[in-house]
Amino acid sequence: MALLDTYTQPLTAAQVAYLLRRATFGPTPDQIKALTGKTATQIVSQLLADQAAPAAPLDLKTSKTFHDQPFDTNNQGTFNAYVKYWWTNLMLNQPVSLLEKMTLFWSNHFVTNDATVNDYRYMYQYNTLLRKYALGNFKSFVIAITQDPSMLRFLNGNQNVAGTPNENYARELQELFTIGRNGGYTEDDVRAAAKVLTGWADTGYRDAVNAPISSAFRANRHDTTDKKFSATYQNTVIKGRTGNNAGLDELNDLLDMILRNDETPRYICRRLYLWFVNSDIPATIETNFIRPLADLFRKNNYDLKPVLAALFQSQHFFDEGLRGAVIKSPTDLVIGTMRFWGLQAPDPTQNITAYYQIGNYVYARVKEQQQDLLNPPTVFGWTAYYQTGYYQQWINSTTLGLRGYFSDALTTNALKLNGKAVIDVLAYTKTLSDPTDPAKLVNDMTAQMLAITLNQTQKDFLTDTVLLNALPRYEWTVEWNDYVRNPNDAAKKQAVQMKLTTFLQYLFRTALYQIS
Repeated sequence: MALLDTYTQPLTAAQVAYLLRRATFGPTPDQIKALTGKTATQIVSQLLADQAAPAAPLDLKTSKTFHDQPFDTNNQGTFNAYVKYWWTNLMLNQPVSLLEKMTLFWSNHFVTNDATVNDYRYMYQYNTLLRKYALGNFKSFVIAITQDPSMLRFLNGNQNVAGTPNENYARELQELFTIGRNGGYTEDDVRAAAKVLTGWADTGYRDAVNAPISSAFRANRHDTTDKKFSATYQNTVIKGRTGNNAGLDELNDLLDMILRNDETPRYICRRLYLWFVNSDIPATIETNFIRPLADLFRKNNYDLKPVLAALFQSQHFFDEGLRGAVIKSPTDLVIGTMRFWGLQAPDPTQNITAYYQIGNYVYARVKEQQQDLLNPPTVFGWTAYYQTGYYQQWINSTTLGLRGYFSDALTTNALKLNGKAVIDVLAYTKTLSDPTDPAKLVNDMTAQMLAITLNQTQKDFLTDTVLLNALPRYEWTVEWNDYVRNPNDAAKKQAVQMKLTTFLQYLFRTALYQIS
């Protein structure tokens, strides 16, 4: 189990940055500095610490909640957007915590989307369910998501009744949510599972009179016959039941049966590995990492925290060959960049206008780069997490230009959020080890912003050609010192700021900035 053994050495700044890029939406310089020298176990413990449930989104006009009110047809588009801006800002303001990244992971796993569900209250409740169970018990999670109003509507569970079972959810429960398409389940297993799941329905959908939304089990629409499964599930028979508890009792039996199959914990561990570590799972990784991780999952009664702790503090995770193996998703790129430069959404109870201005801008950049939050295009999730090529799907002829457009808008300081520019490159440069030395400046900036350590030839190119545009290095030292002595001199300030801006624009557009 060497690959899964704990990495015990104190982490370098580069290792801290790598861990936070994968486990969160990117580090801030202060976080890198504060956590350097700590062990993976110490940082992962912080990443997995429980977080308080966030306050619900507010209506910009009234500063009151709307998820708990009757459905508002006239404002449904606005409120749907507010839910997305709210989630975007939770990602932006996240502490050193795995919660938001796992919430996004599960939204790509237990997929629903707002285009199909079409009730903003349902989507808010779905998001709160994802974050409630994101780091909890997997079986409890599946039981809860099966009854979630958005899921019941998205995969037609509300239409699944005795006599005319709808197989949509039963199929995806096995193919995508638990055992996986290679798990060996049969079409008869899909039909039997659909019968187990008959009788559930959502309540309160787009109800403009009564506020509560929920789900309910209708015993009179449940198939009470025994359900027999294939050899994949050891020819298990789930006994048909009657009464108000029949649906939940049979659902528990169904999940126990699926979880007994060795392939189920392995499938979930592969999904976590693909999301957080690498898209390539050769036989050696399957045997020496995925399977031991799956055994740990089962040993801990399908609790997620022990699995995630083992993954993020493993020897394998800190293999330097894995750095740069993941292309940043739009959320990683946009939110990670904003976080690095210190952008935070204000408290909406203090400045709700700025709160939604920031959420709107960040969400719009993520959406245009083809990761519309709460709206994956299919039940398989976002294309980059299931198509051939995996993360490479995030980069295409459209999104590559939009990624550059996003970073250019930040470096030119034309963009103002909450009344100020996002990037203050001069203030940041002053925090580096020796801003007077252009080589050290480039070394410090690339070490903090890039996943891969550059070789000397690359650093020299960035220093002499990109930053200095062929000027001798001593010229930078003179110009920087002149600026520091005369910070209000516009010409001296512009001399260094233009060079730094050009350097940042170039760095942001490199392939190396697109990976983590």
